[in-house]
Amino acid sequence: MIIEVCAESYEYAIKAEKAGADRIEFCRDLHLDGITPDHESAKKTIDKLNIPVFVLIRPREGDFNYYKKEFELMKADIIKFKEMGCKGIVSGILNDDKTIDIERTKELVELSKPLEFTFHRAFDVVTDPIKELEKLIQLGVDRVLTSGQKDNAIEGLELLKEFKNISKNRIKIMPGSGINKSNIVNFKSFEEIHGSFKKETNLKL
Repeated sequence: MIIEVCAESYEYAIKAEKAGADRIEFCRDLHLDGITPDHESAKKTIDKLNIPVFVLIRPREGDFNYYKKEFELMKADIIKFKEMGCKGIVSGILNDDKTIDIERTKELVELSKPLEFTFHRAFDVVTDPIKELEKLIQLGVDRVLTSGQKDNAIEGLELLKEFKNISKNRIKIMPGSGINKSNIVNFKSFEEIHGSFKKETNLKL
């Protein structure tokens, strides 16, 4: 199982790597559910860590419907972080009706190549997740980070398992939100999990 740790600082990313994290999702302001990190901290983290660093591209808190100016900033940031040497991009865009904005998300996916692309927890507010999951598969998204549309992944576990069965390995389902060492056993059927694991000093199972 790959354990991805969400880190909002270089210092915490280093700590997570030492604790046994397999990958870092780097962002800032986790109290706002994460937004795009500053370039300096991201570069330092990418350069110093020995494990893959994915970077969150989310220009502001709130909904996932972005103005043209915000979208242009997202694309510019993807190019910048790719140049820094990150190994993946974490992002996503919705329409006002809480469906996935196919055209603009496709643009982000294409711009991110050859890096891996994770569609983030915007997925947890879509109105028809089964239908939207198929859209992500068609877009060539590598994985989706989701709590199963609940406040935490334990509550959404049954839907997470349904996503996994439907995906048939065409896209990775990565549970996230509220996962810790005490409940991680519930997710042993998944290849990857995501969490902040702030109280853990040893992530090895």
